[in-house]
Amino acid sequence: MIAVDWGTSQLRAYRLDAQGNAVESRERPEGILSVPAGGFPAVLDAITAGWEKDADGVLMSGMVGSRQGWLEVPYVDCPADLRAIAKGVRPVEWRKGSQALICPGLTCRDTEGVPDVMRGEEVQVMGALALNANEGIGSIIMAGTHSKHVRVEGETIAGFATHMTGEVFAVLKAHSILGRMMEEAKGPGDASVFAAGVKRAGEGSASEGGLLHHLFGVRTRVLLGDMPGTAAADYLSGLLIGHTIYAAKPKAPVLVIGAPAVAERYVAACGLLEIPARTLTSEQVTLAGLSALRPHLGG
Repeated sequence: MIAVDWGTSQLRAYRLDAQGNAVESRERPEGILSVPAGGFPAVLDAITAGWEKDADGVLMSGMVGSRQGWLEVPYVDCPADLRAIAKGVRPVEWRKGSQALICPGLTCRDTEGVPDVMRGEEVQVMGALALNANEGIGSIIMAGTHSKHVRVEGETIAGFATHMTGEVFAVLKAHSILGRMMEEAKGPGDASVFAAGVKRAGEGSASEGGLLHHLFGVRTRVLLGDMPGTAAADYLSGLLIGHTIYAAKPKAPVLVIGAPAVAERYVAACGLLEIPARTLTSEQVTLAGLSALRPHLGG
């Protein structure tokens, strides 16, 4: 099988053996936003060149199924398991006489009826569950630009909530007065300052002002000498990740999925809150998820 993880900025393709192991992998900076109209088949041709004889179908996940992608594939409602996700998979014409398949993404609503969506992460969650079939998982955190906190019940995604944690950090660092106070640190980040940010996030009662008041404290702590400018980014990171975890109330044990540097911060924050957590990489769970879906797709 050929497994494809096609995101906004990157395209990754894997040739898998019968056991779902990657025999060969390729990557290109040809995310969906760089592909011209009608250009998706040619890009897929290029990255899978030479794999035709070894491939038993092509299964794609990620933003390739979004409105800006190859085909907008409708979201599947939560709760959803492998079978529900497989039913939502849609084909696209690829080469003459052959098709590729695109995974659907998921949607749910919070207690107030406000909708949420994920696309690509649903496959990663299924992969995480497949890799941990004999171990209990309370919650899954997809660490990143838009961190997703997923509630799982057995082999089912019961619901999830998205937090703009990474994006808010980037915007504040680049475009706010907080960023002007920050200085580049030499060497690794300051774990104690990060921990102080996580601790401060727990002081979010009305009397303490909540997140918006806490954010201004990044500036004043540097301004009045409570911490150096080199520590401001770590403190801000702790604040935002801490507020996210407090709001999500993850159920232990927690599995964190994402790039190692970011995922480890979430694990550290969970540890400070006495919530057991460990990590898996996005690549591991994506391949495991696509492999787990394959038997449910029929011919």
